[in-house]
Amino acid sequence: MSPKAATSTATPAASIDQLLAAKEIAVSCGSGGVGKTTTAAAAAAMAAVKHGGKVLVLTVDPARRLADALGLAGSGIGNTAHQVPDDAFRAAGVTPRGQLWAAMLDTKQSWDALVRRHAPDASTTEQILSNPLYRNISSRFVQSHDYIAMERLYELHAEGTYDLIVVDTPPTRNAIDFLEAPQRMSDFFSSRLLRWLIAPYRSRLVNMASRPFYQIADRILGTQFLQDIAEFFVLFQTMYPGFVDRAESVSRLLKDRRTTFVVVSTLEANPLREAEFFIDALTERKLHLGAVVLNRVLPEYLLDDRATAVAEHIRTDADEAAAGTADAAGSDAATLARVLREIADSYLNFQVVAQREAEQRAELAVRPDVVATVPFFETDITDMSGLLRLGQHVWG
Repeated sequence: MSPKAATSTATPAASIDQLLAAKEIAVSCGSGGVGKTTTAAAAAAMAAVKHGGKVLVLTVDPARRLADALGLAGSGIGNTAHQVPDDAFRAAGVTPRGQLWAAMLDTKQSWDALVRRHAPDASTTEQILSNPLYRNISSRFVQSHDYIAMERLYELHAEGTYDLIVVDTPPTRNAIDFLEAPQRMSDFFSSRLLRWLIAPYRSRLVNMASRPFYQIADRILGTQFLQDIAEFFVLFQTMYPGFVDRAESVSRLLKDRRTTFVVVSTLEANPLREAEFFIDALTERKLHLGAVVLNRVLPEYLLDDRATAVAEHIRTDADEAAAGTADAAGSDAATLARVLREIADSYLNFQVVAQREAEQRAELAVRPDVVATVPFFETDITDMSGLLRLGQHVWG
C-alpha cells in the first residue's frame, strides 16, 4: 500500500499541492472547452516534479491533446502507459523527482481484457469475442465507454504501480454517466428487458404473455438477429457475478478517502452552471470534492482601488490631460482625449467583470477544500513548459 494511504485527511488541504500529496486518485471533471484535459495533465506533471514517485495521467476523453503536450505524439499513446521522456522536462528547465506516465483509454482493447478476466472459461471467452454483435455492442452499448473507463481505473489502482493516478473524464454530464456506469451495467444484467430477450433461447417454452412480443420482433428484426442477440447476452450473463463484484469495488474506491474529485471550469455562465451541477452530484453521492480549478480568470490587479481611482481620474479629466500632451504625442487633443476615455472605460468595464468573478469564487469556496485560479493565457499549451506554467498556478 502506498504511504499516502495512511495520510490523515481530517484537516482540509490548503492547496492542490497538499491535496494530491494525500491522495492516490484524482478525478478531473468539467464541461467541454474549459481546459480540463490540460489541467489534469498539468496537475500530474507537477506531482511528478514536486512529490516524486510514479504518476499516471489517464484520459478517457477521445481527444488526443495530451500526447502533443507531453512529448508522446509519436508513441501511439493508448491503453498501454508510456513514460513522458526526460527530455520533455529538461526542455522545460526542470528535473522531476519522480516519473510521469500517460495513457489514453482504448475501449475495444479494454473490453477484450475484461471479457478474458470475467468469463468463466476459455470457451466462453472465445464465443463472446467472436460473436458478430460483440464489436458493435462493446463500443456503443449501455455507455460502454464510461463503464470500461471505471473498470480500467480500478484495474490500474489495484495493480499498485502508480502512487497517483489523475483521471481526465468526459465532459460534465457524461462524467455523471462515468460515475454511474458500473451500477447501470449491473442493473442491466438483471433487467426485465434482458430476461425477455434471452428467455426463449434458454427454454423452448414461450408463455402466452410474451408470445406477441417475439412475433412482432421476429417480423421487424428477423429471427436470426434475435438469436444472435440472445446468444450474445446468454454468454455475457456468465460474467454477471464478476461485473457485480467489480461494480461494488469501484463504488467503494470512488468513496475511499484516498480518492478526490477536481472540478474544472471557467466563470462563464454555462460552464459555471455545469460545474455547480457536478458539485451537487458529488455532494449527493458523498464523494470527496477536493478542489475547484477556475481557468481564464481575470487578473487581480483589476481589483486594485488605486488603479480604479486612476482610471476614473483619466476618464473625468481626459480633455485636460489631452490638452497638455497632444503636441508631444503627435495627435490632436480631441482624438487623444477620446482614446484616453476609451482606455479608462475599458479598464473599468473589465473591473466590473473581475468583481463579479471574485464574488463567484467566494461562493464556490464554501464547497471544496481548495479553489485554485488560473489566468487567461495568450498562447495555447503545446509542450511541457506550458503544462508546468499552468501547473504552477494550479498548485497553489
